[in-house]
Amino acid sequence: MESRTYTADAAPGNTVTVAGWVHELRDLGGIAFLILRDTTGKIQVKFEKDEMDEQLVETGLGVHRESVITVTGAVEEEERAPTGVEIVPESVEVIAEADPELPLDPSGKVDADLSTRLDNRTLDLRKAEVQAIFDIRAEVLRAVRQQFRDLGCTEINTPKIVATGTEGGTELFPITYFGAEAFMNQSPQLFKQLMVGSGLERVFEIGPIFRAEEHNTPRHLNEATSIDFESAFIDESGAMDACESVVRAAHEGVAQNCVEQLETLGLTEEFEVPAGDFPRLSYEEAIERINATGALDEPLVWGDDLPTEGEHALGADVGQHYFITDWPSEIKPFYIKDHDDDPDLSTGFDLMHPELELVSGGQREHRYDHLIEGFKQQGLEPEAFEYYTKMFRYGMPPHAGWGLGGERLVMTMLDLGNIREAVIFPRDRQRLSP
Repeated sequence: MESRTYTADAAPGNTVTVAGWVHELRDLGGIAFLILRDTTGKIQVKFEKDEMDEQLVETGLGVHRESVITVTGAVEEEERAPTGVEIVPESVEVIAEADPELPLDPSGKVDADLSTRLDNRTLDLRKAEVQAIFDIRAEVLRAVRQQFRDLGCTEINTPKIVATGTEGGTELFPITYFGAEAFMNQSPQLFKQLMVGSGLERVFEIGPIFRAEEHNTPRHLNEATSIDFESAFIDESGAMDACESVVRAAHEGVAQNCVEQLETLGLTEEFEVPAGDFPRLSYEEAIERINATGALDEPLVWGDDLPTEGEHALGADVGQHYFITDWPSEIKPFYIKDHDDDPDLSTGFDLMHPELELVSGGQREHRYDHLIEGFKQQGLEPEAFEYYTKMFRYGMPPHAGWGLGGERLVMTMLDLGNIREAVIFPRDRQRLSP
């Protein structure tokens, strides 16, 4: 439709053709109004029944909500209209008629539960509030990519079908690959490490990861978007610096470029760009502070993972994004390097939002012999990962990096109640369609 005008560009004094969805119909007797919605907003179309062609009025007012139509007519100023202008139609064409009974109300006047919304996601996305979430998500990814480029990173794309899992275990989706068993990748971890050893030195990737976790919670997915960073010649402290800069850049991008979307979501006042350096607490300090809150029935001891209740208690105590560093070696993956002066202490770290974990990272073990020993300590067969381990015999530099959950970042930014609200078509234990 080369002659189409977006509703936001319809100016008084012009004759335009607009196209979109029928958002609402209001029949007041001698006069009626149709509200047409497109990607830029809404515009009012006025029908004065006694002064217009009967067929034109019948077509305009007989169409069902959410039908796709085009309207051609003169744009006039009208201060009582929602946008200050309205169209007096010369013609109305119905492009695609919608069923009169809709599974949910895209106007938002009638609420629908999340399951119904996800079952009918195309309709759900017609709501301004839902569109605002995905406009913001798109801006987050744009800002993150730009920050990675500012950090001197090369964007890469790694395989999602692999012969072995990144971390082994049961959290793998097996598939049949030309008669052989393969898996959906849990993480680009091993591949991005190989890339920093290739001479690229500093890389990032934004892509899907797959975890066959049995969780069925508002913060877990079985297919998620991972934002990954890896760099040669830095340690865990440098990786945390990069992580902090990326998270802050994402918030800054939204604050600068999504003003209307934040207003639509009612977050204009609440949304904040993280200020100052993120505190860095050791694992030991973290469990001491959790225990001091009295939030848990049993106090944590060295080697315990942090339960959700403990994370919430510590997050409320800290009150902002923060890192937990120096985790026990035994509870971090084989590829995380231990401190040289204390093999029981790893260089692993997590970035936490007050509500949940966002990032896992650390310095990687770049020494071949130590890497092989790490495999054995965690019950993994080094031979199954030879494509990965052998490259450490050919000159692998010290390196560090992390993975950030994209949906979790958006969820915490916008204070969403369920991570599925940050995914167009989520995949979890119960949902494989649409």
